[in-house]
Amino acid sequence: MTTYGSFPGSRPRRLRTTPVMRRMVAETRLHPADFILPAFVREGVSEPVPISAMPGVVQHTRDSLKKAAAEAVAAGISGIMLFGVPEESKKDALGTAGTDPDGILQVALRDVRAEVGDELLVMSDLCLDETTDHGHCGVLDELGRVDNDATLERYAEMAQVQADAGAHVVGPSGMMDGQIGVVRDALDQIGREDVAILAYTAKYSSAFYGPFREAVGSSLKGDRKTYQQDPANVRESLRELALDLEEGADMVMVKPAGPYLDILAKVAEAVDVPVAAYQISGEYSMVEAAAEKGWLDRDRAIFETLTGIKRAGARNILTYWAVEAAQKLRD
Repeated sequence: MTTYGSFPGSRPRRLRTTPVMRRMVAETRLHPADFILPAFVREGVSEPVPISAMPGVVQHTRDSLKKAAAEAVAAGISGIMLFGVPEESKKDALGTAGTDPDGILQVALRDVRAEVGDELLVMSDLCLDETTDHGHCGVLDELGRVDNDATLERYAEMAQVQADAGAHVVGPSGMMDGQIGVVRDALDQIGREDVAILAYTAKYSSAFYGPFREAVGSSLKGDRKTYQQDPANVRESLRELALDLEEGADMVMVKPAGPYLDILAKVAEAVDVPVAAYQISGEYSMVEAAAEKGWLDRDRAIFETLTGIKRAGARNILTYWAVEAAQKLRD
């Protein structure tokens, strides 16, 4: 004799029975507009240069970057974040290529704006690390330490030349104290109140940046632990968040994304401005390397990581899979 009371009365599995059912009840949905593509443009190359540590990602020429921007528009993503890679001979202690109107990043900004206009948000990395011969994100003092306030003066100038070159959004990423307020003032002084600031609010000192060093031809000597955040800290991120908002940030970001989903969730819960997360080079390369070995299903892993980032609270995701993921979602 069957005792029906011994069986469960509530069966959550009913809502998992078919793909259509699972799609209907999904709590988190990815959309092409969620994505922003980080892209590198290298000075003095005639063909795109593959980045060995990031399979499928290249250092673009000016022409191939314009094609990538047009492809991003067609895929329906929201933005492209540009990083300039100058010739080694143009790097110096002050990162002057970063404020030269004819520096590679500024040239690339003008190229992309001419190509896509306002169909794609053209965003620029606002930092000195790609253009300094020591590879740090700021100016060094006589003892070799990053001088916060001297660096802010350089950031102000960078913001103005990037805005003049066509950036819709600037992304101060150096983690200098007061950088958002200085950049906002610098933009407003030249009548560019329309240029938005995406604050790298919680940028941690992470081992996962490794492949990015190759992507930007980094000259880094030492580490960035005195200005990027300690991975052990949570409350420090919320303090940085409060300061960035007070100084005028329009959007805020957590970087890296995957290892810091708890930070992302706390930031998203605390604010009413858009929150972004940067799925960085090491996160990308781990999946690509494991997939190449046949250790996991590449497509499933990509979408699982992106879904996890959005589920944690990201409105937008910077990811090297931006265009590919958007195309697959549309298809």
